[in-house]
Amino acid sequence: MISIRLNMKQIIVAIDGYSSCGKSTIAKQLAQYAGYRYIDTGAMYRAVALQAIRNQVSPSGNAADIEAILGFTRIDFAIQPDGTQHVTLNGEDVEKQIRTLEVGNAASQIAVVPEVRRFLVAQQQKMGEQGGIVMDGRDIGTVVFPNAELKLFLTASPEVRAERRFKELQEKGGQPVMADVLADVNDRDYRDTHRAESPLKQADDAIVVDNSNMTREEQMEHIYRIFDNACK
Repeated sequence: MISIRLNMKQIIVAIDGYSSCGKSTIAKQLAQYAGYRYIDTGAMYRAVALQAIRNQVSPSGNAADIEAILGFTRIDFAIQPDGTQHVTLNGEDVEKQIRTLEVGNAASQIAVVPEVRRFLVAQQQKMGEQGGIVMDGRDIGTVVFPNAELKLFLTASPEVRAERRFKELQEKGGQPVMADVLADVNDRDYRDTHRAESPLKQADDAIVVDNSNMTREEQMEHIYRIFDNACK
């Protein structure tokens, strides 16, 4: 279902929340529904993490070493023939490479580095200057776009999120251990909410969506209604 709105203001939709809540999937579907551009900020952090790994720089190591690689890190999004977006790193399509558990863990660590956050936040704010975007991440409604017209905060229980991540890794051919996946979810939650620079937190004016017990169809219909109300 695609919603076409002529002569209406192009708003900014900021979606924040915990890992494995389906933020990216929800943001993509909402962007399609609204006819907006989708920006996956998590993928941008993953791309920086991949750059660090490739250059043998520890994502939790010396900040100066991490900052140094930013000078030759160019991140963009390439539209595919089917309308989806792939992340590019210095012109290379790295969509598959950034979706591994290793890169995900590294991204969570590198996201606490102030220089990395400032580097990417500046790019994200530039992308949203004209409105008409849906952006998801950890600090979109609190730091990147504190004045966004619509803010959503997604959550679900750690157990539900771990199960989703477990199935996702299996579908990609991995052999995950459920206890390890749950531990990883809890670790990432702690790092995201306790980092000194732009920690994950709910914006005061965000609408909370707990999708622990929602089907995909139910959650999208709920979010579509929220978006339509915000555009009135």
